[in-house]
Amino acid sequence: MAAKDTAPSLEILVRGPEGCFVWNGPPFGNGEPSVKLERVPCSRAKFSEDGSRLLVMKSDFVISIYDCSSFKEIKSFQVPNVLAAVLSPCGTYLQTFQKSSTPQDKNLVLWKIESGDSVYQQFQKTMTKTTWPSIRLSSDEAVACRMATNEIQFFDPKDFSKGIVHRIRVPGVAAVELSMVPGSHVAAFIPESKGVPASVQIFACGKEMQSQPVARRSFFRCDTVQLKWNRGSTGLLAVAQSDVDKTNQSYYGESKLNYLTTNGSHEGLVPLRKEGPIHDVQWSCSGSEFAVVYGFMPASATLFDKKCHPLLELGTGPYNTVRWNPKGKFLCLAGFGNLPGDMVSKFKLIIL
Repeated sequence: MAAKDTAPSLEILVRGPEGCFVWNGPPFGNGEPSVKLERVPCSRAKFSEDGSRLLVMKSDFVISIYDCSSFKEIKSFQVPNVLAAVLSPCGTYLQTFQKSSTPQDKNLVLWKIESGDSVYQQFQKTMTKTTWPSIRLSSDEAVACRMATNEIQFFDPKDFSKGIVHRIRVPGVAAVELSMVPGSHVAAFIPESKGVPASVQIFACGKEMQSQPVARRSFFRCDTVQLKWNRGSTGLLAVAQSDVDKTNQSYYGESKLNYLTTNGSHEGLVPLRKEGPIHDVQWSCSGSEFAVVYGFMPASATLFDKKCHPLLELGTGPYNTVRWNPKGKFLCLAGFGNLPGDMVSKFKLIIL
């Protein structure tokens, strides 16, 4: 008789002023969580995407990696002047960015965690929230790419010593987002320049594919974008944001939600029922629907399918955040920052 599949254990990472520790998730034996990792003094901690490893940034520029099956430290890295660090999706690599003053300093480093060796080094002048991590890997780590001046560079994730194995030329590219599951496409943002509108373009990642975009969306009044792929790599949500709202309706600028598909079936705005900013948008884990919080307060929330058709109105309230549970059955609407902090859980029940 075949053994039944068991659900993976749930760990809760808790970080406070004195460091971080890890609890086991529910159900709790005595009504309280037990500690799986005792308190570790740190400035930052984060799981890898698959939950197999935990990164902890300690004092004196020490980065420790823990195996989440035992919560034992498996590797420690001393990285002087490190400003940022992130694990690859499967926890195979550690990527670090260090403060540097000269191009001779290879301040962007990719480390192989198992061996502790650096497998790729590159000088990078600056690092921003939009451009970090610099080397993007798909969820299965089968595809790796990096944005460079006027191009997107691809690597062999199994052997970074080969260097750049493939390029897609994208003049003026300012941000990229690799699709995660599978890593079949990459989205690029090109800002407005000399009267030419800004655009988001989608390219196929395969070396044998032509370097022409499979989908494209252009728009004016756009300074930055947020790019969000669905699971399945069929749809891309692009939040186009401008620093100034020329209608003078919002102090925080203007934002529009665009939707593009890799098969070209949809390239346009998401049909929202209310004017105002895009506060948050998140795909469900299935990749078949997404939820949007939008509009002037009280904000509205709507659920859409991957064909961009509205499925369900989730009501209005002081919300600026939406999050799905891992199974995609529940979602939470919340208001943080300068909002009251309300949190409302919704059960997704749609009868078609």
